[in-house]
Amino acid sequence: MTRREFVTAATLAGVGLPLGAATAAVPALPEPSARKLPRWRGFNLLEKFIARRDGPSPAFREGDFALMAEWGFNFARLPLSYRCWAAGDPAAWLKLDESQLQQVDAAVNFGAKYGIHVNLNLHRAPGYCVNPPAEPLSLWRDSQALDAAAFHWAHFAKRYQGIPNSRLSFDLLNEPPDLPAATYERVVRAFVQAIRAVDPPRLIIADGLKWGREPLPGLADLGVAQSTRGYDPFFLTHYKANWVKDSEQKPVPTWPFREGDQVWDRDRLRRERIQPWLELAAKGVGVHVGEWGAYKFTPHAVTLAWMHDVLKLWQEAGWGWALWNFRGDFGPLNSARSDVTYEDYAGLKLDRAMLDLLRKY
Repeated sequence: MTRREFVTAATLAGVGLPLGAATAAVPALPEPSARKLPRWRGFNLLEKFIARRDGPSPAFREGDFALMAEWGFNFARLPLSYRCWAAGDPAAWLKLDESQLQQVDAAVNFGAKYGIHVNLNLHRAPGYCVNPPAEPLSLWRDSQALDAAAFHWAHFAKRYQGIPNSRLSFDLLNEPPDLPAATYERVVRAFVQAIRAVDPPRLIIADGLKWGREPLPGLADLGVAQSTRGYDPFFLTHYKANWVKDSEQKPVPTWPFREGDQVWDRDRLRRERIQPWLELAAKGVGVHVGEWGAYKFTPHAVTLAWMHDVLKLWQEAGWGWALWNFRGDFGPLNSARSDVTYEDYAGLKLDRAMLDLLRKY
Protein backbone atom coordinates (compact mmCIF):
# COMPACT_ATOMS: atom_id res chain seq x y z
CA MET A 1 0.00 0.00 0.00
CA THR A 2 1.38 3.42 -0.93
CA ARG A 3 1.53 6.32 1.52
CA ARG A 4 -1.36 8.04 -0.23
CA GLU A 5 -3.46 4.87 -0.22
CA PHE A 6 -2.76 4.37 3.48
CA VAL A 7 -3.80 7.95 4.30
CA THR A 8 -7.01 7.64 2.27
CA ALA A 9 -7.92 4.29 3.78
CA ALA A 10 -7.25 5.47 7.32
CA THR A 11 -9.37 8.58 6.82
CA LEU A 12 -12.31 6.71 5.32
CA ALA A 13 -12.13 4.11 8.06
CA GLY A 14 -12.13 6.78 10.75
CA VAL A 15 -8.86 5.39 12.11
CA GLY A 16 -6.90 8.64 12.06
CA LEU A 17 -3.26 9.11 11.18
CA PRO A 18 -0.20 8.73 13.37
CA LEU A 19 0.31 11.97 15.28
CA GLY A 20 2.18 14.46 13.14
CA ALA A 21 1.71 12.50 9.90
CA ALA A 22 0.95 14.53 6.78
CA THR A 23 -0.32 13.61 3.35
CA ALA A 24 2.04 13.89 0.41
CA ALA A 25 -0.19 16.46 -1.31
CA VAL A 26 -0.15 18.93 1.61
CA PRO A 27 2.04 21.99 0.96
CA ALA A 28 4.92 22.47 3.37
CA LEU A 29 4.22 24.83 6.24
CA PRO A 30 6.72 27.60 6.98
CA GLU A 31 9.38 26.93 9.61
CA PRO A 32 8.77 29.14 12.64
CA SER A 33 11.06 30.33 15.37
CA ALA A 34 10.36 32.17 18.60
CA ARG A 35 12.32 35.11 17.19
CA LYS A 36 10.27 35.34 13.99
CA LEU A 37 6.86 33.76 13.54
CA PRO A 38 5.41 33.14 10.08
CA ARG A 39 2.44 35.12 8.86
CA TRP A 40 0.10 32.31 9.83
CA ARG A 41 -3.50 33.22 8.99
CA GLY A 42 -6.53 31.38 10.28
CA PHE A 43 -9.13 30.96 12.97
CA ASN A 44 -9.93 29.92 16.53
CA LEU A 45 -11.88 26.65 16.71
CA LEU A 46 -14.04 26.57 19.82
CA GLU A 47 -15.14 22.98 20.40
CA LYS A 48 -13.26 22.71 23.70
CA PHE A 49 -12.88 26.24 24.96
CA ILE A 50 -15.57 25.62 27.59
CA ALA A 51 -16.59 22.40 29.33
CA ARG A 52 -20.25 21.59 28.90
CA ARG A 53 -22.43 20.78 31.90
CA ASP A 54 -24.70 18.40 29.99
CA GLY A 55 -22.05 16.01 28.72
CA PRO A 56 -18.67 15.81 27.01
CA SER A 57 -17.52 18.72 24.88
CA PRO A 58 -17.87 18.17 21.12
CA ALA A 59 -15.10 16.86 18.92
CA PHE A 60 -13.24 19.08 16.49
CA ARG A 61 -14.57 18.91 12.94
CA GLU A 62 -12.42 17.68 10.11
CA GLY A 63 -14.56 19.76 7.73
CA ASP A 64 -13.33 22.98 9.38
CA PHE A 65 -9.73 22.10 8.56
CA ALA A 66 -10.69 21.10 5.02
CA LEU A 67 -12.48 24.40 4.41
CA MET A 68 -9.67 26.48 5.87
CA ALA A 69 -7.18 24.75 3.61
CA GLU A 70 -9.47 25.13 0.59
CA TRP A 71 -9.63 28.88 1.20
CA GLY A 72 -5.88 29.27 1.65
CA PHE A 73 -5.59 29.53 5.44
CA ASN A 74 -2.96 27.63 7.41
CA PHE A 75 -3.50 28.23 11.14
CA ALA A 76 -5.94 26.91 13.76
CA ARG A 77 -5.74 28.11 17.35
CA LEU A 78 -7.49 25.73 19.74
CA PRO A 79 -8.48 27.51 22.97
CA LEU A 80 -8.90 24.65 25.45
CA SER A 81 -10.48 24.31 28.87
CA TYR A 82 -8.71 21.75 31.04
CA ARG A 83 -12.15 20.89 32.43
CA CYS A 84 -12.90 19.10 29.17
CA TRP A 85 -10.48 16.34 30.23
CA ALA A 86 -10.15 16.83 34.00
CA ALA A 87 -12.49 17.72 36.85
CA GLY A 88 -12.61 21.23 38.28
CA ASP A 89 -11.97 19.89 41.80
CA PRO A 90 -8.32 20.46 42.75
CA ALA A 91 -8.21 16.94 44.19
CA ALA A 92 -8.82 15.59 40.66
CA TRP A 93 -6.77 18.05 38.62
CA LEU A 94 -4.17 15.42 37.71
CA LYS A 95 -6.65 12.74 36.58
CA LEU A 96 -6.99 13.04 32.81
CA ASP A 97 -9.79 11.73 30.57
CA GLU A 98 -8.00 10.00 27.72
CA SER A 99 -11.08 9.92 25.49
CA GLN A 100 -11.25 13.72 25.49
CA LEU A 101 -7.53 14.12 24.92
CA GLN A 102 -7.80 11.81 21.91
CA GLN A 103 -10.11 14.41 20.36
CA VAL A 104 -7.31 16.96 20.68
CA ASP A 105 -5.05 14.36 19.03
CA ALA A 106 -7.57 14.21 16.19
CA ALA A 107 -7.32 17.98 15.66
CA VAL A 108 -3.52 17.74 15.53
CA ASN A 109 -3.95 14.99 12.93
CA PHE A 110 -6.37 17.10 10.90
CA GLY A 111 -3.78 19.86 10.86
CA ALA A 112 -1.19 17.44 9.50
CA LYS A 113 -3.62 16.15 6.90
CA TYR A 114 -4.65 19.56 5.56
CA GLY A 115 -1.51 21.64 6.05
CA ILE A 116 -2.85 23.66 9.00
CA HIS A 117 -0.54 24.68 11.84
CA VAL A 118 -2.24 23.78 15.15
CA ASN A 119 -1.71 26.06 18.14
CA LEU A 120 -2.84 24.64 21.50
CA ASN A 121 -3.88 27.23 24.06
CA LEU A 122 -4.99 26.77 27.66
CA HIS A 123 -8.01 29.06 27.70
CA ARG A 124 -8.87 27.72 31.15
CA ALA A 125 -5.99 26.41 33.25
CA PRO A 126 -6.15 25.12 36.81
CA GLY A 127 -6.32 28.37 38.76
CA TYR A 128 -7.28 30.89 36.05
CA CYS A 129 -9.70 31.70 33.26
CA VAL A 130 -10.71 35.05 31.83
CA ASN A 131 -14.32 33.78 31.75
CA PRO A 132 -16.53 32.76 34.69
CA PRO A 133 -16.81 30.67 36.76
CA ALA A 134 -13.81 31.50 38.92
CA GLU A 135 -11.38 28.71 39.67
CA PRO A 136 -11.32 27.27 43.23
CA LEU A 137 -7.63 28.19 43.63
CA SER A 138 -5.52 30.98 42.15
CA LEU A 139 -2.82 30.32 39.58
CA TRP A 140 -1.11 33.52 40.75
CA ARG A 141 -1.02 32.67 44.46
CA ASP A 142 -1.46 28.93 45.02
CA SER A 143 1.35 26.50 44.30
CA GLN A 144 -1.13 23.63 43.84
CA ALA A 145 -2.75 25.42 40.90
CA LEU A 146 0.60 26.35 39.33
CA ASP A 147 1.91 22.81 39.71
CA ALA A 148 -1.29 21.35 38.22
CA ALA A 149 -1.25 23.69 35.22
CA ALA A 150 2.43 22.90 34.62
CA PHE A 151 1.55 19.20 34.82
CA HIS A 152 -1.02 19.63 32.02
CA TRP A 153 1.56 21.36 29.82
CA ALA A 154 4.14 18.68 30.56
CA HIS A 155 1.57 16.08 29.53
CA PHE A 156 0.96 17.81 26.20
CA ALA A 157 4.72 18.16 25.68
CA LYS A 158 5.18 14.42 26.16
CA ARG A 159 2.10 13.55 24.14
CA TYR A 160 3.22 15.52 21.09
CA GLN A 161 6.98 15.19 21.45
CA GLY A 162 8.65 15.03 18.07
CA ILE A 163 5.93 16.74 16.05
CA PRO A 164 7.73 19.53 14.19
CA ASN A 165 7.23 23.14 15.19
CA SER A 166 6.04 23.87 11.65
CA ARG A 167 2.88 21.93 12.56
CA LEU A 168 2.38 22.46 16.30
CA SER A 169 2.96 25.17 18.91
CA PHE A 170 1.85 25.82 22.50
CA ASP A 171 0.17 29.08 23.62
CA LEU A 172 0.53 28.95 27.40
CA LEU A 173 -2.39 30.84 28.90
CA ASN A 174 -5.22 32.87 27.45
CA GLU A 175 -5.40 36.56 28.34
CA PRO A 176 -3.81 37.05 31.75
CA PRO A 177 -5.47 39.95 33.62
CA ASP A 178 -4.09 43.28 34.80
CA LEU A 179 -1.55 42.11 37.36
CA PRO A 180 2.14 42.78 38.09
CA ALA A 181 4.35 41.67 35.25
CA ALA A 182 6.60 39.76 37.66
CA THR A 183 3.64 37.67 38.85
CA TYR A 184 2.71 36.63 35.33
CA GLU A 185 6.31 36.12 34.25
CA ARG A 186 6.87 33.70 37.14
CA VAL A 187 3.97 31.56 35.87
CA VAL A 188 5.18 31.68 32.27
CA ARG A 189 8.66 30.58 33.29
CA ALA A 190 7.26 27.67 35.28
CA PHE A 191 5.22 26.50 32.28
CA VAL A 192 8.18 26.85 29.92
CA GLN A 193 10.40 24.88 32.29
CA ALA A 194 7.82 22.08 32.49
CA ILE A 195 7.52 21.87 28.70
CA ARG A 196 11.24 22.07 27.96
CA ALA A 197 12.05 19.40 30.53
CA VAL A 198 10.19 17.01 28.21
CA ASP A 199 10.43 18.58 24.74
CA PRO A 200 13.15 21.27 24.66
CA PRO A 201 12.63 22.41 21.03
CA ARG A 202 8.87 22.98 21.28
CA LEU A 203 7.75 26.39 19.96
CA ILE A 204 6.08 28.29 22.80
CA ILE A 205 3.99 31.47 22.70
CA ALA A 206 2.91 33.61 25.68
CA ASP A 207 -0.07 35.95 25.58
CA GLY A 208 0.59 39.57 26.41
CA LEU A 209 -0.40 41.05 29.76
CA LYS A 210 -3.69 42.89 30.43
CA TRP A 211 -5.79 40.44 28.40
CA GLY A 212 -3.19 40.11 25.67
CA ARG A 213 -2.86 43.81 24.92
CA GLU A 214 0.49 44.67 26.51
CA PRO A 215 3.86 43.17 25.45
CA LEU A 216 6.25 41.73 28.01
CA PRO A 217 9.87 42.75 27.36
CA GLY A 218 10.77 40.98 30.61
CA LEU A 219 10.31 37.64 28.82
CA ALA A 220 12.55 38.52 25.86
CA ASP A 221 15.37 36.37 27.26
CA LEU A 222 13.19 33.24 27.51
CA GLY A 223 13.10 32.26 23.85
CA VAL A 224 9.31 32.38 23.50
CA ALA A 225 7.14 34.32 21.08
CA GLN A 226 4.24 36.51 22.22
CA SER A 227 0.61 36.89 21.18
CA THR A 228 -1.35 40.13 21.05
CA ARG A 229 -5.04 40.90 20.48
CA GLY A 230 -7.18 42.79 17.98
CA TYR A 231 -10.24 43.88 19.96
CA ASP A 232 -9.78 47.66 19.96
CA PRO A 233 -11.75 49.81 20.07
CA PHE A 234 -13.52 47.52 22.52
CA PHE A 235 -17.04 48.89 22.17
CA LEU A 236 -16.84 48.54 18.41
CA THR A 237 -15.76 44.89 18.61
CA HIS A 238 -18.08 44.04 21.52
CA TYR A 239 -21.14 46.13 20.72
CA LYS A 240 -24.19 44.57 22.43
CA ALA A 241 -22.14 41.64 23.71
CA ASN A 242 -24.24 40.32 26.57
CA TRP A 243 -21.17 39.34 28.63
CA VAL A 244 -19.82 42.93 28.62
CA LYS A 245 -21.23 45.43 31.11
CA ASP A 246 -23.03 48.42 29.54
CA SER A 247 -22.28 47.32 25.98
CA GLU A 248 -25.95 47.47 25.01
CA GLN A 249 -26.17 51.09 26.15
CA LYS A 250 -23.38 52.24 23.85
CA PRO A 251 -24.20 54.08 20.60
CA VAL A 252 -24.08 52.20 17.31
CA PRO A 253 -20.38 52.09 16.43
CA THR A 254 -18.86 53.68 13.36
CA TRP A 255 -15.38 53.47 11.87
CA PRO A 256 -13.43 55.57 12.70
CA PHE A 257 -14.91 55.02 16.15
CA ARG A 258 -16.01 57.98 18.25
CA GLU A 259 -17.08 57.99 21.89
CA GLY A 260 -17.27 61.42 23.50
CA ASP A 261 -14.03 63.20 22.69
CA GLN A 262 -12.21 59.93 22.08
CA VAL A 263 -11.51 58.83 18.50
CA TRP A 264 -10.05 55.55 17.31
CA ASP A 265 -8.76 55.36 13.75
CA ARG A 266 -6.01 53.56 11.87
CA ASP A 267 -3.32 55.98 13.07
CA ARG A 268 -4.26 55.50 16.72
CA LEU A 269 -4.27 51.72 16.31
CA ARG A 270 -0.80 51.93 14.77
CA ARG A 271 0.45 54.16 17.58
CA GLU A 272 -1.09 52.36 20.56
CA ARG A 273 -1.53 48.75 19.47
CA ILE A 274 1.15 48.16 16.85
CA GLN A 275 4.19 50.26 17.81
CA PRO A 276 4.74 48.78 21.33
CA TRP A 277 4.75 45.30 19.82
CA LEU A 278 7.11 46.35 17.04
CA GLU A 279 9.50 47.47 19.77
CA LEU A 280 9.19 44.01 21.34
CA ALA A 281 9.83 42.36 17.96
CA ALA A 282 13.02 44.45 17.65
CA LYS A 283 14.28 42.59 20.74
CA GLY A 284 14.04 39.30 18.87
CA VAL A 285 10.54 38.19 19.90
CA GLY A 286 8.09 36.83 17.33
CA VAL A 287 4.59 38.34 17.37
CA HIS A 288 1.22 36.92 16.34
CA VAL A 289 -2.38 38.14 16.79
CA GLY A 290 -4.00 35.23 18.59
CA GLU A 291 -7.54 36.60 18.67
CA TRP A 292 -9.49 39.39 17.04
CA GLY A 293 -12.87 40.14 15.50
CA ALA A 294 -16.13 42.06 15.89
CA TYR A 295 -19.34 40.67 17.39
CA LYS A 296 -22.38 40.08 15.23
CA PHE A 297 -24.28 43.24 16.29
CA THR A 298 -21.62 45.62 15.03
CA PRO A 299 -22.95 46.82 11.65
CA HIS A 300 -21.49 44.73 8.86
CA ALA A 301 -20.16 47.67 6.86
CA VAL A 302 -18.45 49.05 9.98
CA THR A 303 -17.01 45.62 10.76
CA LEU A 304 -15.54 45.26 7.28
CA ALA A 305 -14.07 48.78 7.25
CA TRP A 306 -12.43 48.24 10.64
CA MET A 307 -11.21 44.77 9.62
CA HIS A 308 -9.62 46.20 6.48
CA ASP A 309 -7.59 48.67 8.52
CA VAL A 310 -6.38 46.22 11.17
CA LEU A 311 -5.53 43.58 8.56
CA LYS A 312 -3.54 46.16 6.62
CA LEU A 313 -1.64 47.18 9.75
CA TRP A 314 -0.77 43.56 10.59
CA GLN A 315 0.30 42.91 7.03
CA GLU A 316 2.63 45.92 7.20
CA ALA A 317 4.02 44.64 10.51
CA GLY A 318 4.50 41.13 9.10
CA TRP A 319 2.20 39.50 11.67
CA GLY A 320 -0.16 36.60 11.25
CA TRP A 321 -3.54 36.35 12.93
CA ALA A 322 -6.36 34.05 14.06
CA LEU A 323 -9.90 35.38 13.86
CA TRP A 324 -12.33 34.58 16.68
CA ASN A 325 -14.02 32.50 15.31
CA PHE A 326 -14.63 30.33 12.20
CA ARG A 327 -18.22 29.25 12.70
CA GLY A 328 -20.08 31.65 14.97
CA ASP A 329 -20.86 35.19 16.03
CA PHE A 330 -17.53 36.78 14.99
CA GLY A 331 -16.66 34.72 11.94
CA PRO A 332 -17.41 34.24 8.23
CA LEU A 333 -19.65 31.20 8.77
CA ASN A 334 -23.01 31.03 10.58
CA SER A 335 -22.53 34.40 12.26
CA ALA A 336 -26.28 35.20 12.45
CA ARG A 337 -25.81 38.82 11.42
CA SER A 338 -29.10 40.46 10.47
CA ASP A 339 -27.53 42.75 7.85
CA VAL A 340 -25.75 40.11 5.71
CA THR A 341 -27.06 38.26 2.68
CA TYR A 342 -25.50 34.86 3.22
CA GLU A 343 -24.38 32.41 0.59
CA ASP A 344 -25.21 28.74 1.12
CA TYR A 345 -21.91 26.87 1.18
CA ALA A 346 -21.59 23.18 2.11
CA GLY A 347 -24.62 23.46 4.38
CA LEU A 348 -23.26 26.59 6.07
CA LYS A 349 -24.16 30.27 5.84
CA LEU A 350 -21.16 32.04 4.32
CA ASP A 351 -20.44 35.76 4.66
CA ARG A 352 -18.68 36.02 1.31
CA ALA A 353 -17.64 39.66 1.76
CA MET A 354 -15.87 38.88 5.03
CA LEU A 355 -14.21 35.80 3.60
CA ASP A 356 -12.94 37.69 0.56
CA LEU A 357 -11.47 40.39 2.79
CA LEU A 358 -9.74 37.83 5.03
CA ARG A 359 -8.28 36.01 2.04
CA LYS A 360 -6.91 39.29 0.66
CA TYR A 361 -4.72 39.83 3.73
